[in-house]
Amino acid sequence: MKVQVNGEWRELRAADLAAALSELGFEHAVIATAVNDEFVPVGGRATLALSEGDRIEVLAPMQGG
Repeated sequence: MKVQVNGEWRELRAADLAAALSELGFEHAVIATAVNDEFVPVGGRATLALSEGDRIEVLAPMQGG
């Protein structure tokens, strides 16, 4: 299915957010995620089904001040 990942259209085979993150190489990364502008906690990634055209945002924490 075709989804947007950080603003870029990608073709993914994954059916849920956890599988999509694994497919994209983020399986073990410490990240925050949102789908269609809604925050998705780590525990909810495997149960969040993706649909054609969804917008996934993957954010890595930054240090500094």
